[in-house]
Amino acid sequence: MELQDYLAILWRRKWVIVITIIVTEIVVIVGTLLTTPTYSATATLRIATAANGAVNYSDYMYADRLLNTYVQISNPKPVLDELKRRLSLINLPQIEVKTIPTTKLIQISVEYKDPTLAANITNTLADILVSQSAELYMGGGKSSLDILSEQVTRMEDEVNQARIEYLDLVAKNPGDTAGIQAAKQAMDLKQQIYVSTLDQYEQSRLREALRANSISITDPAVPPLSPSKPRKVLNITLGFLIGSIGGLGLAFLFENLDSTLYTAEQIENVTKLPALGSIPNVEIQTRMVANNGSNPYGEAFLRLRANIHSLNQDTPISTLVVTSPEPGEGKSTIATNLAIALAKSGQKVVIVDCDMRIPTQHRIWKLPNNKGLSKVLMQESDLEDAIQETSIPMVQVLTSGPLPRNPSELLGSPQMDGIIELLRQRFDTVIFDSPSILEVTDAAVLAPNVDGVLLVVNRARSRKENVRAACKQLIDVKANTIGVVINRAEHNGSYYYKKR
Repeated sequence: MELQDYLAILWRRKWVIVITIIVTEIVVIVGTLLTTPTYSATATLRIATAANGAVNYSDYMYADRLLNTYVQISNPKPVLDELKRRLSLINLPQIEVKTIPTTKLIQISVEYKDPTLAANITNTLADILVSQSAELYMGGGKSSLDILSEQVTRMEDEVNQARIEYLDLVAKNPGDTAGIQAAKQAMDLKQQIYVSTLDQYEQSRLREALRANSISITDPAVPPLSPSKPRKVLNITLGFLIGSIGGLGLAFLFENLDSTLYTAEQIENVTKLPALGSIPNVEIQTRMVANNGSNPYGEAFLRLRANIHSLNQDTPISTLVVTSPEPGEGKSTIATNLAIALAKSGQKVVIVDCDMRIPTQHRIWKLPNNKGLSKVLMQESDLEDAIQETSIPMVQVLTSGPLPRNPSELLGSPQMDGIIELLRQRFDTVIFDSPSILEVTDAAVLAPNVDGVLLVVNRARSRKENVRAACKQLIDVKANTIGVVINRAEHNGSYYYKKR
């Protein structure tokens, strides 16, 4: 299939696509309007992860662990129970705690139907995390700060003791220079160790103090002014996209399930016959064409006449059956207008209404039907008396006559063979307007006894299986089907009509 074939399918099924989109949008809009609005409140917390400006790999690892720790401790039951207790809530709404990549920030988001309560829940949870920050580093065992504190106390005692011993030695034994020197060196060494331990203690104390108070609220939640859900614009846009995709899918599904023939190419492929004529699809398809072919409808029959004349060069076609697979495909109108087109070329034409069940020709030509083919076949009237003149020169009509009880038997009788031969001798072209071939056997009985059969197929109405069955039936009776006429064919823009 080419692009234009896909476009033609979409154009044929445009209402399937449009209705699918409309229904989808209605469902989305109604669902959106019926959905209870929810409001999203967000608070941002900052985690201080380093005691000074110098940052190394261990600081990065520590920061990552610390951020994830706070995310994890925000959801345990004790924290949530504390949140319920502070706000006197029975059920908690949806809470999301996440880290912001490449930052030291944690974001707390709460969705709730009440915007004020959503902000209160968010800020309360943030406060709980801040209050638990100091407890996060207090475990049951001794910390490094405790150990350093004990060492500072012990070293301070040792320094004081060394100072006392030094001063006592100086006071009691001033002449003991070596002893005094040794005591002074011991005192100085302990003093250095004490100063070093004290410095480590202070650094550790500052680091632990910073870490214990490392979390702070940088952006508290405020009651949102507009709901976060439902997202009306997004829902409507997604509804349109989903409806469009669904509509396209349904369009191609219906196309595959539909056996209706929509194009001339499809009809030719199914019938395996040449398209001798394409009668355009006009708003009002007239019963009879005007006296000239200066319109697309009349021009189509002139082309049909020319194509039939081109077949006469090989095998003369003076008797022609016009039939269709099903009733209502326009065969009687086409038979009438073909007769008029042939008469314009100087041929003497007679139309024989062989539909002795639902006759049409006498209505088209506004002629009486008290005499006709049935009376002639039953030998109750002469052929000459039954043929009637029309308003179109060179065109005469043999109406169906009163409806008989056995039309098929009459059309297959020797009398019918004699009538065909008499009409062949008297007229240049004899057109037999027969019933649809799948409806009754009349056309199949008549077809083998004429020079050719013209099959009328109504585009966008005839179904593939019926057209194929009609062609098979004509082949079975060994009929000479010269071609197909496509009724209500699509416009191809090849004809330009200018009103004069």
